[in-house]
Amino acid sequence: MSLAQERCLATVDPISVEALPSLLDQLNGWVVEEGKLVKLHRFANYYETLAFVNALAWIAHREDHHPEMYVTYNSCKVEFATHSVDGLSRNDFICAAKVDALDFPA
Repeated sequence: MSLAQERCLATVDPISVEALPSLLDQLNGWVVEEGKLVKLHRFANYYETLAFVNALAWIAHREDHHPEMYVTYNSCKVEFATHSVDGLSRNDFICAAKVDALDFPA
């Protein structure tokens, strides 16, 4: 089963450093920065940016796993991390894969 087909779990363990490369290989353009899973999405205009933010908000609500988002006129920086493990969990990668599955430019 692909990450995008999985559902977030209420209780998770932190991801080990050894597991990071194989999980990142399943994503499109995400990087780990300061203990967070991060990707900058660029758009042609504000309307496209907000459409993306709303689609991502629906995913976050459905999975009960919410990212930090930094929104500008034509971009949205998305940062996933799991506060309960003070770092990254499988839930972060599941949500990132679901964001990748949206039909938006990166």
